[in-house]
Amino acid sequence: MSKKDITMQLAEVQKELNAPKGQFNAFGKYSYRNCEDILQAVKPLLKECVIVIHDDIQIIGERVYVKATAEFSNGSEIISSTAFAREPLSKKGMDESQITGAASSYARKYALNGLLLIDDNKDADSQKPKDDKEEYNALVKTHRKTIDAVKESLANNDYSSAKEAWRELAEEDQLILWRAPSKGGCFSTQERSKMKSNEWSSAQ
Repeated sequence: MSKKDITMQLAEVQKELNAPKGQFNAFGKYSYRNCEDILQAVKPLLKECVIVIHDDIQIIGERVYVKATAEFSNGSEIISSTAFAREPLSKKGMDESQITGAASSYARKYALNGLLLIDDNKDADSQKPKDDKEEYNALVKTHRKTIDAVKESLANNDYSSAKEAWRELAEEDQLILWRAPSKGGCFSTQERSKMKSNEWSSAQ
């Protein structure tokens, strides 16, 4: 098959895919989708094609990164998308294997997002949890260093560093922090625009 053929096959899957948010965060009172939700939704659309996901562990300095690659194949050609997640130094309530597993799930989800054109930022405001001010402020205080790192990198237009810092946060925390400035959110309108930009989406 030609490259055009596999591109059109993938485009058909992208157009037909509807991946609902099958998970619910009771604390933040919002729904979200994980890697398994995406795979469950896409499987009936693949026909003779397949999607394969695999991980590669990379050590840079003293930090461990999980590189996930999602591959769409028609049997003769492949289109792939990759995403990275950095393991946190520690995660309360998790042992080391669980930390790696969580980073893998995060990276795999965003590799699939890139492959299947799923944009979680589009409806981040609609997913915004109904958290009260005290809970929100506590979360901001907990992640102050990470938030500052994102803001500083965005100010320097360093999208890769900003996105890397943002990925330090659990998805549930990202959604809580994705609060509009008019609601007292920690990111300005300009910063939020940068986080929705093509430069942000294409950053590794």
